[in-house]
Amino acid sequence: MKELTRKEELIEELERKIAELKRLSREAGLDISHQIKALEEEKEKVLREIYENLTPWERVQLARHPKRPTTLDFIEMMTEDFLELKGDRYVSDDPAIVGGIAFLDNTPLMIIGHQKGRDLEERKKRNFGMPHPEGFRKAIRLMKLAERMGLPILSFVDTPGAYPGVGAEERGQFIAIAESIMTMARLKVPTLVVVIGEGGSGGALGIGVGNYILMMEHAYFSVISPEGCASIIYRDANRAPEAANKLRLVATDLVNLGVVDEIVPEPLGGAHRDPRQAASTLKNYVKKYLEKAMELFGERALEHRYRKYRKLGVFLEGESLKSSADLVALYKGELPPHLRELTS
Repeated sequence: MKELTRKEELIEELERKIAELKRLSREAGLDISHQIKALEEEKEKVLREIYENLTPWERVQLARHPKRPTTLDFIEMMTEDFLELKGDRYVSDDPAIVGGIAFLDNTPLMIIGHQKGRDLEERKKRNFGMPHPEGFRKAIRLMKLAERMGLPILSFVDTPGAYPGVGAEERGQFIAIAESIMTMARLKVPTLVVVIGEGGSGGALGIGVGNYILMMEHAYFSVISPEGCASIIYRDANRAPEAANKLRLVATDLVNLGVVDEIVPEPLGGAHRDPRQAASTLKNYVKKYLEKAMELFGERALEHRYRKYRKLGVFLEGESLKSSADLVALYKGELPPHLRELTS
């Protein structure tokens, strides 16, 4: 991470020089366009060298970048007429999860997402995007409301995990997460999930069950944080970079494993360098998958979701496949008849 930070500092220095040359050109009327162009080309070269060869651990750090666009940023840049709905109707409102109804162009939908905050004060208020049970119960309420109204659901995942405090456990944290996962699995409206930053543990899974799952290029999605994994497996949190390599948590790995449907490319250098371009690209991908998802209502939504998750984690020896038809069946999310009993 220190190496990535040093490289980012080099980019910031180049950007300062470019800004200064542009100011001189404007105020003094000097023609220094060649120098400006040379510096801009050097900056782009450095950006490509850094961000096209990131390690998994560096991608984790990029997913945590403090200037990375949040759920509310994407809602503001991608949708219209967002009406936020608050409260779980049991205890209180949890600001770590936001939700409400909005229009994506002309399509009404229910949006739910983690919200970390844009500055330190807001992050403290929103508990750094780590939901309490009230957050998941609010999400459940909004999911059920969307089902009654026949609205597709768009979920933005961006959390290091659910809040592990004593108070949260006393109020039923693990039950709230389990009920949220169960509710999302049983919805008869289409669900689209986008991992926009951190996708950590049960906090992410609580609103991360979808008919389709998209993942931004520099996000991560994992059963546990690299630090947590390193603490358990190696008894040393400092081995988090090693754990990140083993967890298969980056977008390319998860697409290959069938967990994620498609990777959403980010602007060169990450979404924080050009949030509006990132939002524009993400909007195009969301519209593409919403168009597919709009065919999935009622039992079709349940069946599609069931098949998606049923085939995850199934490993078969080559000799167990008797024909090419078996491979086609597996690709469609089905199991050949002679293998169904093995996984039932």
